[in-house]
Amino acid sequence: MPNKSRDALFQLIKALEKSEKRNFKLFARRYAGATGFKSLQLFATLDKMDDYDESLLLKRNRHISKQQLSNIKAHLHRQILASLQLISDESNIHIQFHEHMVHARILYSKGLYMQSLKLLERLKEQAKTYYQFAYWLQVVRLEKEIEAHHISKSMENRVEELAKEVEQIHGHLAIIDQLSSLSLRLYGWFIHLGQARNSTDAAAVKALLEQGLPPEPQQLTGFYECMYLYQSYTWHSFIIQDLLSYYRHSQKWVDLFEAEPVMKKIEPAHYIKGLHNLLMAHFLIRNIDGFYKTLNSFENFVREGSSFMDMNQQVQSFVYLYNARINKHFTEGTFTEGLALVPVIEEQLEKHHPQIDRHRELVFYYKIACLYVGSGRPEKALDYLNTIINWKVDLRTDLQCYSRLLYLIAHYEMGNTELLEYLVKSVYRYMTKMDNLLMVEKEILAFLRTSFRLTPSQIQDAFRQLLERLRSHQHDPYEFRSYTYLDIISWLESKIEGVTLQTIIRQKFEEQYEPTRRKKLEKEEPEFY
Repeated sequence: MPNKSRDALFQLIKALEKSEKRNFKLFARRYAGATGFKSLQLFATLDKMDDYDESLLLKRNRHISKQQLSNIKAHLHRQILASLQLISDESNIHIQFHEHMVHARILYSKGLYMQSLKLLERLKEQAKTYYQFAYWLQVVRLEKEIEAHHISKSMENRVEELAKEVEQIHGHLAIIDQLSSLSLRLYGWFIHLGQARNSTDAAAVKALLEQGLPPEPQQLTGFYECMYLYQSYTWHSFIIQDLLSYYRHSQKWVDLFEAEPVMKKIEPAHYIKGLHNLLMAHFLIRNIDGFYKTLNSFENFVREGSSFMDMNQQVQSFVYLYNARINKHFTEGTFTEGLALVPVIEEQLEKHHPQIDRHRELVFYYKIACLYVGSGRPEKALDYLNTIINWKVDLRTDLQCYSRLLYLIAHYEMGNTELLEYLVKSVYRYMTKMDNLLMVEKEILAFLRTSFRLTPSQIQDAFRQLLERLRSHQHDPYEFRSYTYLDIISWLESKIEGVTLQTIIRQKFEEQYEPTRRKKLEKEEPEFY
């Protein structure tokens, strides 16, 4: 697990591109007084450090006392942000709006109120085009302020016009705020607890959804209103494991952007997240063609988006793209090939540690552990599972529990029978405490607890009996998540048939996908008469 310093200044310097560092040095030299000189030297030292070490920093900058360090760091932090503002991305519409609003206020402060109003009129049209209601409201407020001191048009008509605009904007903003809060609450529920464990969880999530929806949500037509509405339905469907609804609403989410492509550049983070959920939906319902098509669209967007996406969006693209690529190997049963992704993922996690939250790291470690177990290298999986188990975070209790189950299976594969008996009891206690012990988990734990006492002939019967029992639970909506986090069915089949886990999954993939693909190709084959 990466162990980078949490020092804010150090993180900011490490996040800078080469061009941004060069620009800062030019910017800082303009203010090369005593503080400016010290700031530049401090910047150079921090830039060369791999990890933040304050004692080493002071040793290399003897002209800075420990008492001065805090103030100089704060000054350097402000300087870097100021230099970044000067070279801000002009394609970022939010930055454009902010700068133009500043310009409008400057013009008004100089008494050039007609010039200010003309600029505000252009800004208003842009805000309407791109559904930027918050900026639209800022424009109208400044217009009202100007009209209160200078009569530019018919006062009666102008006042009524501005009043109606404010009312219209507030109506949009109220619904957007309501739905964005609902979406965030549902997502927060998932991040904390994962998917619904029982009917009580499902009822709680349904109540959360219904309480947060505006009246007649199906009548909404605005871009942001619809986007947050589809997000809310997407999270709800995923939590309660209604996969068909999850697919439909994540598809609507993506279709919203496809209908208005310009919004992909304005809200790339939301578009990326929509693609991620659509990919997950295709993966879970085993729609292989849909998964491949969406993954191809995602990869194309990432390539094209390098010109307008900021670092945060690029990091987000990496997280979701590599999650999808791992899922592709899970689907195809190519676990060994998938291990080629691990060095790239670890390098990016290390490089972008400040920008990647712990939840994302947790998911990556679990998926990497699955790759190693699936490729027949359980000993390597233990490294990642130990990291998850020993990581004291209050996130994804479901994933924490399944990491422990996978941990048991890895030890079983390694033949650590003496250790297994103790570990099973420990995992049972943990899952009971987390209220995460369903029938599937109980069956697996009971099997592992007794398996090391069975003879080779008895173990095969035990595998078959367990497989039969688990298959009977596959259609239970609250047991289903056990089969998505841990493909225990395929693992048991591999044990019964005496082949590797990835061989079983590969066979299933070919049986499902190859006939479908052949039929599709035959349908597309031109006919000659």
